[in-house]
Amino acid sequence: MKVWLNGGLQDVDSARVSVLDHGLTVGDGVFETLKATNGTAFALTRHLDRLTRSARGLGLPDPDPDEVRRACAAVLEANPMPLGRLRVTYTGGLSPLGSDRGDDGPTLVVALGGTTRRPDTTAVITVPWTRNERGALAGLKTTSYAENVVALARAGEQGASEALFANTVGQLCEGTGSNVFVVLDGELHTPPLRSGCLAGITRALAVEWTGAQETDLPMDVLERAEEIFLTSTLRDVQAVHRVDGRELPGAPGPVTAKAMRVFEERAAAEVDP
Repeated sequence: MKVWLNGGLQDVDSARVSVLDHGLTVGDGVFETLKATNGTAFALTRHLDRLTRSARGLGLPDPDPDEVRRACAAVLEANPMPLGRLRVTYTGGLSPLGSDRGDDGPTLVVALGGTTRRPDTTAVITVPWTRNERGALAGLKTTSYAENVVALARAGEQGASEALFANTVGQLCEGTGSNVFVVLDGELHTPPLRSGCLAGITRALAVEWTGAQETDLPMDVLERAEEIFLTSTLRDVQAVHRVDGRELPGAPGPVTAKAMRVFEERAAAEVDP
């Protein structure tokens, strides 16, 4: 297995990042996960644009998009597989032990791991912790993922694959690594970006391709929504058949099934929408 590290391909077993890298010591980094099918990454331009927005949000130098493209292409060519998770990680680099950054410049790592197609439906839970829609990291895809690790572990303990958060004012926000859509009176809704949710690439495409409305939604909408589904890079559009103790029989429902079909068809027709 080959990975890209700071300018070139290296064997994964010998590739080394400093133990003083700011991404490790304080979580000072951003990342993107892309779906790669038979060596082709989906929506690469949108992901690179978001990587830059996240880096700017942390005050990191802009990543070089041409270098990241070269790195992705090299890793995909070196590690052929039918379906993969392509991960681009960009950190503050070698730094002192503290929140101040060093002067060595950022670290760039691109790696690829195999994956399998997700099930058509899944179970989710809600968790008591909140997203801070006014926080410094709101809307940024950073490597500071510890609260997602904790929430996802709780979901796993309850037989679910995702945990959903409210924001500080009790509105539905997002999952640990997904965006959420609900159907109310036959109409499709998703929380707006001002809720503090991540500007998901799959979310944006689903909104464009289905006409979903961006709506402030109370957390209890999950108790009465006719249908619920998640979107993310590796889930695409995935129906929810259970939220906490509430079953949604017949999932995917008609609106979700149409969204799944539309997304699959549009994504197959355009690899970099």
